[in-house]
Amino acid sequence: MSSLHFDVVGAEGPRRYFETLAPAQLAHAYLFAGPPGVGKKTFARRLAQSLLCTGRGDAPGILGYDGTCASCALFAREGARHPDFLEHDGILKIGDREVASGFADDELSARDLVRQLSMQSYSGGMRVLLLGDVDFATQHAPNALLKFLEEPPRGVIMILTTATPGRLLATVRSRLVEMRFPLLSRGEVQGILAKLHYGRAEAELGASLARGSVTRALAALEPDEESLRAQVARWFFESLEGKSPPESWATRETLDEGLETIKTLLRDWIVAGGSDGIALVSLDYEDRLRALGPLAPSEAVELLQSVDEAQRLARTNVSPAMVGEIVRMALTR
Repeated sequence: MSSLHFDVVGAEGPRRYFETLAPAQLAHAYLFAGPPGVGKKTFARRLAQSLLCTGRGDAPGILGYDGTCASCALFAREGARHPDFLEHDGILKIGDREVASGFADDELSARDLVRQLSMQSYSGGMRVLLLGDVDFATQHAPNALLKFLEEPPRGVIMILTTATPGRLLATVRSRLVEMRFPLLSRGEVQGILAKLHYGRAEAELGASLARGSVTRALAALEPDEESLRAQVARWFFESLEGKSPPESWATRETLDEGLETIKTLLRDWIVAGGSDGIALVSLDYEDRLRALGPLAPSEAVELLQSVDEAQRLARTNVSPAMVGEIVRMALTR
């Protein structure tokens, strides 16, 4: 038997939990909850690969795959589909199709999934379903999954991942074993970026801006013309110069992340004007931040309070453009 691998970063709690389990102790459904970009779906894929690996032999437990068997080859091959592993991201609807079209269908409804999960394994082993960033188009879609959750077919494991577990119906959530995934450390994010072939300087910058999320790190490293962070930073500096930026970055989808970027730039402006040796997060804007000069403590408190108030308003029905304008006015006082 080849040596076994389980290539995930972080997630020490979930890893310890599954390391203690035998196959017979697996639940039929799990909820992986945590912020975006902390490895929930990666862990779920590696768990699925472990459960479906045919090269484990008589290895104890459930975690680990040999990486060389025919099953693992399907996980490793880009574009390949494992017949006993289904991954679907995003919204599930209620479909009207009468015939299920196989376990590797691209367009799925909740009813499709229930039909397909009743089928036998192609390899005679287990079947694994991953619903990534799960959301439901209507209240009827999660109800369709309750049949599976109440009477799960033998040998089928369902894994749901979400950053907002509170949005799931209580009747669905109560039937899932919930695992919490924490934020990644700065070193863990930097290591992942290095594996993705980012240079040392880029990996350090991305890790410093990640706030524990690889998703946020990758977004920060996008080319300037594509990056929300770059748009917000440009808006931030133009506002401080007393200009009225021609375009606002603030939309319902970008508001929360944009306000966090502004708060980080304010924090770094405060740090840049001090002499206590605290490192800046926004390393790529260090020169511009230092050129602003020291920020008086009372001004710093007032600006941070303004952003906190904007974040509170962002959770209400106030328009994103108005929230952005409130922050801009605070910066130009």
